[in-house]
Amino acid sequence: MTRHSSGHRRGVVAAPHSATVEAGRHVLAEGGNALEAMVAMAASIAAVYPHMNHIGGDGFWLVREPSGRVRALMGAGAAGSRATPAFYREHGHDMIPPRGPLAALTVPAAIGGWQLALEAARALGGRLPLDVLLGPAIRSAKDGYVATRSQVELTRGKLDELKDVPGFAQTFLVDGKVPELGATLKQTAMAATLEHLVQAGLDDFYRGDVGREIAADLERIGSPVTRADLAAAKPWVAEALSTAIGAGTLYNAPPPTQGLASLIILGLFDRLRVQEAEGFDYIHGLVEATKRAFRVRDRFVTDPRRLTAELDRFLAPAFLDAEVGKIDRQKAAPWPSAWSEGDTIWMGAADASGLVVSYIQSIFWEFGSGCVLPATGVLMQNRGASFSLDPKAANPLSPGRLPFHTLNPALAVLKDGRIMAYGTMGGDGQPQTQAMVFSRHVLFRQPLELALDQPRWLLGRTWGSSHTNLRLESRFDGNLIDRLLSARHDVEVLPEAYSDTMGHAGAVVLHPGGLLEGGHDPRADGGAAGV
Repeated sequence: MTRHSSGHRRGVVAAPHSATVEAGRHVLAEGGNALEAMVAMAASIAAVYPHMNHIGGDGFWLVREPSGRVRALMGAGAAGSRATPAFYREHGHDMIPPRGPLAALTVPAAIGGWQLALEAARALGGRLPLDVLLGPAIRSAKDGYVATRSQVELTRGKLDELKDVPGFAQTFLVDGKVPELGATLKQTAMAATLEHLVQAGLDDFYRGDVGREIAADLERIGSPVTRADLAAAKPWVAEALSTAIGAGTLYNAPPPTQGLASLIILGLFDRLRVQEAEGFDYIHGLVEATKRAFRVRDRFVTDPRRLTAELDRFLAPAFLDAEVGKIDRQKAAPWPSAWSEGDTIWMGAADASGLVVSYIQSIFWEFGSGCVLPATGVLMQNRGASFSLDPKAANPLSPGRLPFHTLNPALAVLKDGRIMAYGTMGGDGQPQTQAMVFSRHVLFRQPLELALDQPRWLLGRTWGSSHTNLRLESRFDGNLIDRLLSARHDVEVLPEAYSDTMGHAGAVVLHPGGLLEGGHDPRADGGAAGV
């Protein structure tokens, strides 16, 4: 599968798995639009990349319609009605466990987002039936998919904390052992669920037979999510956050996502007027902008019904102008960051009508809660593990509350006429990798393929680390690393030239002449294709 694909006229897609790229390309070839292609890809990627996402997770869409309107489709699931601090303390926990039934405490809302996307697709002329859109996923789950390097490595690395979680070993191990690279795995219960949804409609996942089976299995294993919680699930359409920079207008998803941080980073970096990519000024500038953005994010981003400030003020020129003046161009600011990890997929699609889609689907940590529900094959996310049992925290647990999301699909409408959808997996790394890909490609005019390939960094903690640092891939020049150290950055050089820690990024671009281009990360198992 090619990492970069350009020169297309009808449509283009990008995804982290080759089978998913082909699923999206097939929909475009059948006359489907970019939203329909993305639904097919969202189902496919859950079948072939289950360590990163699943139908038991959440999903967020940014959609640029042919009219020019940009909207966000919000598939975020709320905490179950039994998910209270008292519930966890009764079970002997001072914090929410990240694995197991008590980690499966939020409603999976991704499929609700698919419903909104298909409603929008039909309003724009989409007509393909569900059997065509879900067919590739059903076949992969039923007939088998090949275990990728990342699935094998993550299964091995997290085996101790997942092997005894209900349903995990039966679904993702082979005879109780980590699968070999290239082994064929199946998700037969998930395939049956998708086949049922083809006949009954996606709403059945929440308010029909599938919802009943999900609820029964959740009750059986001790999750605090009930059938009433599933029945009450409702995705929504929101206005995208936006800010203007010299190159154009940037869009991102609103709360409960961290889209605000992604926009602040690029708003600040644009004001730093860095002259060239890849040097000290470039890396230092983006890292310091990230610190300023994360401080705002960690204080203000929460359930959108509980915001304490108007977030647009943090994207206004007055605020950004004042913030950029607080960045020391030569010295690193202290960095006492909170920790926010995650495993996710980003995918993009665009078609000749001017419809451009940026989409992220996630189960939070790799394999989410680890719980696979036997009747439906749903792998439940652990997104609710980001809640705090402290009522004074920024995101305290309460029934019906939406958790903070690292997920944030990005989109840009550029002054030169291009429209670019882009994004990545990677928890706290998402806003940072977005900024690297966008700045390299748009601000410094690197070809898309090069911008996705260039060495990257990540500011923030990783599991098992007791301190916050700035991790860099090994391809950076030694003199540059020395200068970062001299500026008081806490630098760690990773052994890998291309590290999964840096996310799996991608982008699709609609050019003003109608040509379509897509690219995806060499760190992943996918690519881009078009018609």
